[in-house]
Amino acid sequence: MKIAFIGLGNMGAPMALNLAQAGHQVTGFDTAARPEGLTLADSAAAAARDADVVITMLPNGQILRAVADQVIPAMKPGAILCDCSTVDVDSARAVADQARAAGLGALDAPVSGGIGGAQGGTLTFMVGGPDDAFAAVRPLFDVMGQKAVHCGDAGAGQAAKICNNMILGVTMIATCEAFALADKLGLDRQKMFDVVSTSSGYSWSMNAYCPAPGVGPKSPADNDYKPGFAAELMLKDLNLSQAAASSAGADTPMGALAQQLYHQFVEHEDGRGRDFSAMLPRFVEKNREQDGTVTR
Repeated sequence: MKIAFIGLGNMGAPMALNLAQAGHQVTGFDTAARPEGLTLADSAAAAARDADVVITMLPNGQILRAVADQVIPAMKPGAILCDCSTVDVDSARAVADQARAAGLGALDAPVSGGIGGAQGGTLTFMVGGPDDAFAAVRPLFDVMGQKAVHCGDAGAGQAAKICNNMILGVTMIATCEAFALADKLGLDRQKMFDVVSTSSGYSWSMNAYCPAPGVGPKSPADNDYKPGFAAELMLKDLNLSQAAASSAGADTPMGALAQQLYHQFVEHEDGRGRDFSAMLPRFVEKNREQDGTVTR
């Protein structure tokens, strides 16, 4: 299959390389990154020309709309635009409408699994769009990931991603708070993990991505909280969730509080560039400040 891949950053480059290694003809484009192992075009439109599927992995909805304006006129009739970025639902639906008006298929297919999942081909895709487009692109999802769920019409993939990551943001904060409380109570972190990971406190944040170093499976906590999934990306997703909640008239007080905490962490507490699980040392440090054992 001929594939154009627009956006070759930390996520896009390994996804594109996995497709190329699976035997697909991949042409990539990025305004800055030039990863080895891929055929590169001089523009997004040039990469999209004659492609059966154009995949985008971009930072936000504004950039997605701008790239769509470039690639949609260049795409051949019947080709499919598959956006794997995490963007607002309105942008996803607007681009899908634009593609359909041009006689193209369109999917919004944000991912979960992070850089490790992109490299290992173990991502989960949450997909919105028509059945026939999903069926056509399904073999590519199978190369890049371990699971693809067709969530509904245009925008449904983004809706699922936003809801999923709001849960993740909230549960990671609760997990970090619980470890900080356990420290204050003198409870050994490994004992805490042994209890919670096999009882009612079980969660992905605890069991698969434990924020305490040296506890549970290896995670960014064991690498000085280097991402992983950067805290500013969690803030981006929480911003999207709250914008969606406002637009839909949904009451999400826990999501709103998580957004406020990550905003404080990223913008005012040197959280930018750290993994989102670095909330744990943030809470531990604040507890020490309250005890008077840390001065600023």
